[in-house]
Amino acid sequence: MADMSGEAEPLVVRLPPGGLRGRIEGGVAVFKGVPYAEPPVGALRWRAARPHPGWSGVRDATAYGPSSPQMYIEGGDPVLGGHGEPPFDDDCLTLNVWTPAPDSARRPVLVWIHGGGFVSGSGSLPNYSGETFARDGDLVVVTLNYRIGPLGYLSFADAEDGADPAEADGHPANLWLTDQLAALRWVRDNIEHFGGDPDRVTVAGQSGGALSTAALAGHPEARKLFQRVILQSPPFGLHIPTPVEYGERVEAYLRFAGVKDADELRALPWPRLIEAAGGLFAHTTRWGYWPTPFLPVRDDVTLFRHPAHALLDGPAADIDVLVGWTREEANFGFALDPGYARATREQVVDRIAETFGADQAAEVYEEYARTRPGARPVDVLMDLITDELFRVPCLELAEARAASGRPVWAYQFDFPTPAHQGRLAAAHCLELPFVFDNFDSWAHAPLVEGIDPTVGQGLARSMHRAWIAFARTGDPNHAGLPAWEPYRKDERTTMRFDSVTLPVDDLAGHARRLHARRPAVAE
Repeated sequence: MADMSGEAEPLVVRLPPGGLRGRIEGGVAVFKGVPYAEPPVGALRWRAARPHPGWSGVRDATAYGPSSPQMYIEGGDPVLGGHGEPPFDDDCLTLNVWTPAPDSARRPVLVWIHGGGFVSGSGSLPNYSGETFARDGDLVVVTLNYRIGPLGYLSFADAEDGADPAEADGHPANLWLTDQLAALRWVRDNIEHFGGDPDRVTVAGQSGGALSTAALAGHPEARKLFQRVILQSPPFGLHIPTPVEYGERVEAYLRFAGVKDADELRALPWPRLIEAAGGLFAHTTRWGYWPTPFLPVRDDVTLFRHPAHALLDGPAADIDVLVGWTREEANFGFALDPGYARATREQVVDRIAETFGADQAAEVYEEYARTRPGARPVDVLMDLITDELFRVPCLELAEARAASGRPVWAYQFDFPTPAHQGRLAAAHCLELPFVFDNFDSWAHAPLVEGIDPTVGQGLARSMHRAWIAFARTGDPNHAGLPAWEPYRKDERTTMRFDSVTLPVDDLAGHARRLHARRPAVAE
């Protein structure tokens, strides 16, 4: 066993692909920038992830690898303060490991998949450091970089002459998923060398990362590689297009890039690819909807059904599930927008009609307005988006699992941030520093400004320990938390995380009952 007493002390772990030199940070062993797949560059752009060929000797693993190329604003944004930092590069398929010790202890493993609307984020961000989970929970933690934006969510394989039919995964549209699957294979094959147990793996993710986690549960191979999932704010309300439906976006992207086909696109440097993504943003934006220029695709190669349904039956029905949402998810993207602040009742009623039909729209508006006294039209709109994209689809998963006798653990995060005069409330992403219990790593984020340290630390400790308990046992209960029962059809218990944390029966019942009135739509 390595000596763990010194800070920044080098240590070496030897794997089948080659040796890695990590170091001790914060009392745990850390290995950064570990390649888990062949670099997807040149002819391998828009190809499924392939095994890394390995390396000779000992590779330095003390610095993070580059993040997947993405839009970057110097100085960050007014909510997160940024969700991706240079360097960026096509060669981005690396992961990071935190472990109490690289020994033979066979600890539970937590794999974290970052979110970011399919266009931003990185497993290399300090926000997502696995240090606290490894140190506080005796877990081995893995974070990963995977292809996002145009590099991960465009596919041209079916249209290309000479596409390799021998690729193990056929011609997938979801290159991001092949990356994540490759990372899980790496965990299976190598995590024992870091003191982890490949037979006790929890995959966790937030937002797009939570959708990814559910999608992996529906993949025939991937669902054999983990036993539990934590789904934080999965946008299960998204429509997942078929390749034919998605083809219009691919063609629009080619136009914005100024090329005719994938071969010409491969010749462009990645900054040009990101520039063209800005055009697709504008092209796909719809008033009153969360912007998602890039989406997963139901290609019947990597993704066979909507991720929201992947955990309902078959082998994935036995996966333990912890799922939740924040009370005001949509405030993240809409509360600070002056254009939406000027929204009228008529505009919002028209938007409601797109979900509920014109005959119910005015009545639904009033239903929402009654639950939030003094609500402006934009407040009604944000509650609608929160419900249809996050809260209600999560409830539908909980209801279906409860009916089948495999209940989930459900939560709602209600703690509001005082940032921006309280306008963000309990917005999307706000639970993250509480889950990781690492507020120091979020000092750059306006989202957490003004949170009372005493209250924040207490709630963080409670949530962080619940996530640790779930990763270790499949049950989030611990001594510092009120008794948390699974979500069953009779009580519908949902843990309400706030300055006062308590389990509440049918906490989101109003939204559940209201959205039961929506006309049925196809998957």
